[in-house]
Amino acid sequence: MQVVGGPMELAGLALLLMAFAAWAGERPRPVAPGGQPRPSVVLIACDSLDGRLTFYPGNQTVDLPFINFMKRYGTVFLNAYTNSPICCPSRAAMWSGLFTHVTESWNNFKGLDPDHVTWMDLMERHGYRTQKFGKLDYTSGHHSVSNRVEAWTRDVEFLLRQEGRPMVNLTGDKTHVRVMEADWQNTDKAVNWIKEEAVNLTQPFVLYLGLNLPHPYPSPYAGENFGSSTFLTSPYWLEKVTYEAIKIPKWSSLSEMHPVDYYSSYTKNCTGEFTKKEVRNIRAFYYAMCAETDAMLGEVISALEDTGLLKKTIVIFTADHGELAMEHRQFYKMSMYEGSSHVPLLVMGPGIKERQQVPHVVSLVDIYPTMLDIARIPAVRNLSGYSLMPLLRGKAEDEASPGGSRPSWVLSEFHGCNVNASTYMLRHGKWKYIAYSDGRSVLPQLFDLSEDPDELTNVAMKFPVIVHFLDKILRSIVNYPKVSSSVQEYNKRQFMSWKQSLGQNYSNVIANLRWHQDWLKEPKKYEHAIDKWLGQSK
Repeated sequence: MQVVGGPMELAGLALLLMAFAAWAGERPRPVAPGGQPRPSVVLIACDSLDGRLTFYPGNQTVDLPFINFMKRYGTVFLNAYTNSPICCPSRAAMWSGLFTHVTESWNNFKGLDPDHVTWMDLMERHGYRTQKFGKLDYTSGHHSVSNRVEAWTRDVEFLLRQEGRPMVNLTGDKTHVRVMEADWQNTDKAVNWIKEEAVNLTQPFVLYLGLNLPHPYPSPYAGENFGSSTFLTSPYWLEKVTYEAIKIPKWSSLSEMHPVDYYSSYTKNCTGEFTKKEVRNIRAFYYAMCAETDAMLGEVISALEDTGLLKKTIVIFTADHGELAMEHRQFYKMSMYEGSSHVPLLVMGPGIKERQQVPHVVSLVDIYPTMLDIARIPAVRNLSGYSLMPLLRGKAEDEASPGGSRPSWVLSEFHGCNVNASTYMLRHGKWKYIAYSDGRSVLPQLFDLSEDPDELTNVAMKFPVIVHFLDKILRSIVNYPKVSSSVQEYNKRQFMSWKQSLGQNYSNVIANLRWHQDWLKEPKKYEHAIDKWLGQSK
């Protein structure tokens, strides 16, 4: 059933809804996990999808029919978070079940070792047929030279623009559906594998599909290996967006911004003037890219239904992180604000409670123990996450998962580019606490998400007792001043090694990274700042 690409789209979805409703009405109530065959699993992980778009009021801005389909016949998590709001460290956490400070995935260049045992490896060892298509990005050694050098030098006393100014680009006409062709090709591969391979298997399978969308596209003017500051879509997808529902975010003045936020906004080239029309268009084009992502999810769900596999398969949809789309005067991620750190997490399939909205805080490290729980594989010790299956089955909040009782908090941390201090976020109840560096040199932030969902008012000074309480919890999880110091030492070592490897080419190479437009104005000044940071100048 092809559900995207023409006037049959709505009809295809209607048929899918009817078929699934018939199956859902006939199926028996779930029995104890050991009493039936192990289900197959499909995990679709996209890149940069704001999790708030999967529930009200965010879902009013764009039509996402297959995310809505999963909500109707499954469970949506209302407070799911990335463990590090950037591609490689986030995916390293999801594939390992370990927090970022445990994997030491400090930036987009440093992820897991290639031989690290993932949940997919264990499922294969325990009888599952496994298949992967598309973006993985959880092992070390990827991304541009600029990306890693910017991360290594974040403590240097200079301020340089590292991205092109965010912009929009409309391509094609109202018949142009396959805008992100590489993602569509990988979706085609997944669909064909389901129809040609999975349908004939006698064993359960686990299929992973990694999508690049709705991550912004490369922008040629941004320097070495390009930046990615172009929001690109076609009129076909833009029609799925309700312009009237687009919220123009409020911004603090540059002088009132938290110093780390100012550094992020400046390095992302967002401190200049933007009209409301520019901001609205950036957000609209981003939502249109989310609609295209949703359609790829629909292709996979439809293939499972067409082959009769949907009733035997647990489908999971998530993302590595969100996208700020000009909230807090930023695009991209690398931030603990909701647009960046809040991810979608929807699950449907046999044994999963339907039409359920789960308010508990969860995070991507929970994927690993959940996969083991689904496959009935003995729990692995010392994982950072907890199985989601008790929540997905609609069981009591206090019912223990195989890894023990779920904590009342989630942790996210960031150590990479565009942020000039290691950052640690603890979400606990209505509070979001953000600590930086050693906990002293940079002031923390505290937001009451029940009263201030847009995170415009830092109330850390107003509620010192809450700050102390949350900081104590954070320090019980991670010795963050020590981790921050370790990252600083790592950054210097890596930079020194890279610099030495370049020899006499160093000055030319570093001047022509993504920050070249600023660097080339005063190259000696910036080289001197690096030498001072390294302790090589007087």
